[in-house]
Amino acid sequence: MSERIIHTQGLDIATEAFGDPAHAPVLLIMGGRASMLWWPEPFCEQLAGHGRYVIRFDQRESGRSTPYDPGGRPFSYDDLVEDTMRILDGYGLSAAHLVGMSLGGMIGQMAALKHPLRVRSLISISSSPVGIDQSHLPAMSEAYDQHLAVAETVEWSDRDQAIAYMVQEARLVVGAAHPLNEAAVRALVARDYDRSGGYPSSSNFNWQGGEQWQGRLPELQPPLLVIHGTSDPVYPIEHGEEFLKVVAGARLVRIPGGGHELHPNDWDTIIDAIAEHTSHA
Repeated sequence: MSERIIHTQGLDIATEAFGDPAHAPVLLIMGGRASMLWWPEPFCEQLAGHGRYVIRFDQRESGRSTPYDPGGRPFSYDDLVEDTMRILDGYGLSAAHLVGMSLGGMIGQMAALKHPLRVRSLISISSSPVGIDQSHLPAMSEAYDQHLAVAETVEWSDRDQAIAYMVQEARLVVGAAHPLNEAAVRALVARDYDRSGGYPSSSNFNWQGGEQWQGRLPELQPPLLVIHGTSDPVYPIEHGEEFLKVVAGARLVRIPGGGHELHPNDWDTIIDAIAEHTSHA
């Protein structure tokens, strides 16, 4: 494992790489404002063991990447898409396989549409198709929706409050198949909070700007693999199944009882699927 800070256009992006640089590169994209720690080191090492050069990174406002004060510089979907390209440039890579989790899966879709020659293949985990009418798809669980609604009441500078909120989030997104290891999650959140220097009180991410992708998903060129838990409370399984209706040749791996998570008990299935998909692209 080696850490590298990519300095580009006034932005610092903290990254870490696992495995042999001569192997096929795989860039892991976590959800919005999430640090690289949410791609656990053992997960990355196991994937690298399949002959992949694995890169993870801190999203803006997380970890050791560029922080912003609440109400500071806004950034958008397009900024996050271009961050993935900045990382490839920083590593001297003309293209890579992209693996996106949740919002990271949406960023991966946009990157593949905007820069198809730089994306060897795309793997979307626990995510949702971009640029389509979703009115027929089930919404997130009421409990998770209520959890998001109280985020603005959290005093994020209070370490205990912030950790408690994030641990509660982990409870709400866990699937039906495996129990939550709350002690491990609490330790991860505490490490993440301290490494990031605390969490901002609110994200400066501008959720607008996705209009340019309306109706574009059928144009997706890189081979698409979808991995989705059947008990996902954030993006129910129908979101994963919808990809098969929109993207020609897309494949779906269902994680029975899986939630909106990378549960260690499911790593073998997830990693094997990623390794198999990237070996053919």
